[in-house]
Amino acid sequence: MDLSEELTDEQIRSEIEEEILAYGREHFLPLEEKLRLKEEIFYGIRGFDILEELLTDASVTEIMINGHQHIFYERKGKLFLWEKQFSSEERLYDVIQKMAAVANRVVNEASPIADTRLPDGSRVNIVLPPASLDGPAVTIRKFSRVPYTMSRLVELGALTEEAREYMEEAVKNRRNIFISGGTGSGKTTFLNALSAYIPDTERVITIEDAAELQISTIPNLIRMEVRKASTEGCSAVSVRELIKTALRMRPDRIIVGEVRGAEALDMLQAMNTGQAG
Repeated sequence: MDLSEELTDEQIRSEIEEEILAYGREHFLPLEEKLRLKEEIFYGIRGFDILEELLTDASVTEIMINGHQHIFYERKGKLFLWEKQFSSEERLYDVIQKMAAVANRVVNEASPIADTRLPDGSRVNIVLPPASLDGPAVTIRKFSRVPYTMSRLVELGALTEEAREYMEEAVKNRRNIFISGGTGSGKTTFLNALSAYIPDTERVITIEDAAELQISTIPNLIRMEVRKASTEGCSAVSVRELIKTALRMRPDRIIVGEVRGAEALDMLQAMNTGQAG
């Protein structure tokens, strides 16, 4: 395969299929095995290797990688050990670099911790040695392909109809809202659902550590994301700096995805000046 030129997915699949067919003429391969090989080789080149099976499974909500030999996944709130594993630690490192590259993040021995995202919006946390003692640790939080609406949350029993009506009025009246809760409790899901009540005539600015919010109803939307300092000389851009900058961008509403440090003061000061968040 000539990798010096940009190949389409169809071209790569075609090349793989030809090689499998050629191999099959000399060695017996069941049809099921041919199909499995075709998918695994393609995802090894274009996607995220063996993780693609879990990433495309809508019933899997979280994936946890503890070194290249141990992969766990969450389904319906329960954890399971997957029977598959990466062929080597080097292969896992290749996949990690692909994930980091999606959001132009750098993760290596000098900078062993990174937050990034996948093309579908799934959130990824990466910890490499020496910070992680037993090999690379990767946690992937997947998001539902069917966005949760407030009405759907009511149907699922996550909140009452009275609470939905109250929150709708709070958003439309530009009340300041804090959403808090434990890991995996649905904070981002709830915020995404609430955003549907924001009038489409407003100018909205979102600020996130790693972009997760899925706001699609606002035409005048500015999305901003923090940046870590890089070895190439790029300086870091913090949540605090983005909040201060957002205040100068004529926002009707500012949405900060996550607050866990000194930026809490900047948020409170922004609210005191009359900004809706």
